[in-house]
Amino acid sequence: MPKTKTYKEINRKLKSGDAVVLTAEEVSELAKKLSPEEIVEKVDVVTTATFGAMCSSGAIINFGHADPPIRMEKIRLNGVPCYEGWAAVDSYIGAAACNPDNPSYGGAHVIQDLLEGKDVVLEAWGKGTDDYPRKHIKTKININTVNEFTLFNPRNAYQNYNVAVNTAKRILHTYMGTLLPNLRNATYSTSGELSPLINDPEMKTIGIGTRIFLGGAQGFVVWPGTQFHTSRPKNEYGVPVTNAATLAVIGNLKEMSPEYLQAAYYEKYGTSMFIGVGIPIPVLNADIAKRVSINNSQIESHVVDFGIVGEPKVGQVTFEQLQSGSITVNGKKIRTAPVASLAKARKIAGELKEWLLNGEFEVSKPVQLFPTNTSLKSLKETEVDND
Repeated sequence: MPKTKTYKEINRKLKSGDAVVLTAEEVSELAKKLSPEEIVEKVDVVTTATFGAMCSSGAIINFGHADPPIRMEKIRLNGVPCYEGWAAVDSYIGAAACNPDNPSYGGAHVIQDLLEGKDVVLEAWGKGTDDYPRKHIKTKININTVNEFTLFNPRNAYQNYNVAVNTAKRILHTYMGTLLPNLRNATYSTSGELSPLINDPEMKTIGIGTRIFLGGAQGFVVWPGTQFHTSRPKNEYGVPVTNAATLAVIGNLKEMSPEYLQAAYYEKYGTSMFIGVGIPIPVLNADIAKRVSINNSQIESHVVDFGIVGEPKVGQVTFEQLQSGSITVNGKKIRTAPVASLAKARKIAGELKEWLLNGEFEVSKPVQLFPTNTSLKSLKETEVDND
């Protein structure tokens, strides 16, 4: 009978110090010698990780009430607009929001400043009500003065992503970095064989309630991420060859580290935030063992041309080719550059491995798995009456 394990069994081994934990890179190397059935026997958990720009991120902040109190209806933190449509002193600041007077400084920078213990200027306005009479406040806040400081990211950890090139005759400034004209460079994201959703492409162990490494602390998967698209084309190894599934995640920013949450500015595009995400995958059976054994030569991604409206596909390459430093597109050899940090992903996978081996972290069975065969809708332009 094929070997199978349970979450309970694996967590018991983690607590007793008997578990074998490997990073996704380590198990990919091991798979060159062992079959999936043998890996199930030898390995209990595989750690995966990614560290890249994830624009759909932000923080929920409760500022606390002033005396007299104010119902905040317009909020700025260091000049960056925050969402004010919640209760009186609750707000959400998006990583991609920017200061209109300083577009290179945005919500991601505010979050990083607070995480680093710096003071941030809070200014808020309200109309004044019987129970919230104050109409304006300007003060300083920091990570210790706010009540809650919660990272809530609607879309993180993309399952694969397109490679970007540019056939146009001018430089393009994009969320994939600066694309030089006439196919002079290619940029790519994700961490290849370390990437979480590539190691569990059908999300048999990742779902609502999955405990994860988030920004240097424990976090959780709370929902499928926005633009969750599982109907994307897959290669022969079952891996999507373009951007597919995503995760919505949450965690306590007061426990996180600025080493794994870093603000970024893309020239002529805007602000974003690099987020560190690590997910442990329990090796429950041979099928999961086979999935986590994938290597960069088996992971492919579409190459798309940002120089043409609609970004048509102009090729398909492996992550082994991407990480070699060059690929060939339209018969031309071009250099590649990541817009995600493989070194930082390796560090996250290693740190999560240590947490597991030291009994500081356990694998959690999802309370609900994600939907399958989901698709995306596009925004359609329609005529709107001006009455």
